[in-house]
Amino acid sequence: MSALTADAFDKEGFLRDLSQWNKQVAQQIAAAENLELTPAHWEILELLRAYYQEYDSSPAMRPLVKYCAIHLGADKGKSIYLMSLFPGSPAKIGSKIAGLPKPDNCL
Repeated sequence: MSALTADAFDKEGFLRDLSQWNKQVAQQIAAAENLELTPAHWEILELLRAYYQEYDSSPAMRPLVKYCAIHLGADKGKSIYLMSLFPGSPAKIGSKIAGLPKPDNCL
């Protein structure tokens, strides 16, 4: 599958049709955010997608930290760890790259 065109995204860069997401699309979105995805990023992206499957919404920061702690352990369940991977707003940027809707309480 080739890269998606600009009209596949909303004005903030979130995917309009979540079914169009795949790993190549994630890399395209990450590149637009000046991020190169590492195995650590993929681990969080997969967790974000699992959270969405479980709760039918993208997590805000606090629930994301808690979910990471439960599934990946205390070391990775810290906001400082998530900030190191997704600078600025881990919940928002991570959800965007994971092909999920913008979390409700993110500006």
